Amino acid sequence: MAAQQETVIRWIREERTVLGIELGSTRIKAVLIGEDHSPIAAGNHCWENRLADGVWTYTLEDIWGGLQEAYRNLACDVKERWGEDLRKVKAMGISAMMHGYMVFDREGKLLTPFRTWRNTMTGEASRRLTELFNYPVPQRWSIAHLYQAILNGEDHVGRIDYMTTLEGYVHWKLTGQRVLGIGDAAGMFPADSRTHDFDQAMAEAFDRLIEERRYPWKLRDILPRVLTAGEDGGVLTREGAGLLDPGGTLQPGIRMCPPEGDAGTGMAATNSVRPRTGNVSAGTSVFAMVVLEHPLKKVHPEIDLVTTPAGDPVAMVHCNNCTSDLNGWAGLFGEFAGALGAEADSDKVFGLLYKKAMEGDPDCGGLLAYNYVSGEHITGFEEGRPLFVRCPGNRFTLANFMRAHLCTAFGALKLGLDILFKEEDVKLDLLLGHGGLFKTRGAGQELMAAAAKVPVAVMETAGEGGAWGCGLLAAYMVWKKENETLDEYLERAVFAGKTGCTTRIPSKESIAGFERFMERYRAGLSVERAAVDSLR
Repeated sequence: MAAQQETVIRWIREERTVLGIELGSTRIKAVLIGEDHSPIAAGNHCWENRLADGVWTYTLEDIWGGLQEAYRNLACDVKERWGEDLRKVKAMGISAMMHGYMVFDREGKLLTPFRTWRNTMTGEASRRLTELFNYPVPQRWSIAHLYQAILNGEDHVGRIDYMTTLEGYVHWKLTGQRVLGIGDAAGMFPADSRTHDFDQAMAEAFDRLIEERRYPWKLRDILPRVLTAGEDGGVLTREGAGLLDPGGTLQPGIRMCPPEGDAGTGMAATNSVRPRTGNVSAGTSVFAMVVLEHPLKKVHPEIDLVTTPAGDPVAMVHCNNCTSDLNGWAGLFGEFAGALGAEADSDKVFGLLYKKAMEGDPDCGGLLAYNYVSGEHITGFEEGRPLFVRCPGNRFTLANFMRAHLCTAFGALKLGLDILFKEEDVKLDLLLGHGGLFKTRGAGQELMAAAAKVPVAVMETAGEGGAWGCGLLAAYMVWKKENETLDEYLERAVFAGKTGCTTRIPSKESIAGFERFMERYRAGLSVERAAVDSLR
């Protein structure tokens, strides 16, 4: 239950709130949390990556301008709701979309434009490193980007002084600390869940691999220091406070938790940090995280091995494409509604289209779609071409059209999950859904359950999970009991007795229909390949 007005005002005045900020793919979100762990104010900024010279990127101006607007909107929300100026909080944390490549020289200058997780330009490096380590190294990992730059002979490599991810960069500028939470660190370079650090043997193997290049650094020299949930990530400096709030109201000295990736904050936001728990985040990209009971039997290029924010092993299925093409179609239908003179509010459009999707045939009436706005490593595509395909005899209705586009949003993800469940015999009791696709209740949840063949639950915070989850990690750092683990804290202080969670159990009919859709999905990949090869 939300706290009363007087209580919230006292929390704000007495600096008994925590702040979580997450830089997502399409939105930067800031959430202020009270002592009861409920959101009490929020602010956001919408942004979009750009394809510049063949590279998916955001500029530094995009990053800081967006952060400042999201924080400014949060501070305005605090003022409007509670009549208080936000000057200081108990703790705060920074999160962002994982992976990618940001490298800096000794003066802190960015050496090459930020290469985001969305790029699929590192195939050769990914293959070679996976073989070297006998450990899956996806294309979007920082080490794959670094080694590909080496293989390409890019001249900036010899001048690297620091390599990090987006949230590691923001945290560094806010605190002066070159640190990273283990969940995202494990998406830069393989991590060792026993030592809660980068895998030292693999780091030494990489140094030997590139020894003849004679760079002035060893790998560990340029990587951030790894921290786990609950450890101190430093404090907000005066310069950092000015970067976030140029107006000068925000005060320095705020304790900051280790910066974490959106996978780790998603796990915290859904209470999915114990074995046999899992969560799926569906937005611009889609990924599922399953906390493992035992190591996997073999290396699967489709499966990442990362960790929870506490350092426990996690299998991750990550797909580059989820809602971008779906959003494009919704925008088109909204434009059509507007041309007819009807109200075209986006929430109303999405709600109507998702509702229609649930009226469609379980197998989408034979319709097929691919949402590949960019490449998709699970199916072997370095580039993407969004496609909609049908045969003359298919049931071409709005309901089946929308159901096909929702099903394909989970298509590549299902291929990865099938490896875990069928080949590795991984057990999962429940998937917790969060992210924009689950904000409109029902449709995405039901089809995700059909794809995974397990119940899928969605919490009230489904659309805002990441920033809230980041705030929970900051709260854990300052409010945990002595020797209390992250999963114990979440269970006791955050989720105990909480309601507002809806669960969908997949029906046999919906599972069978999704399987028939996937048969066409696999068969039609040759059509997608022809589109990539032919259309420029």
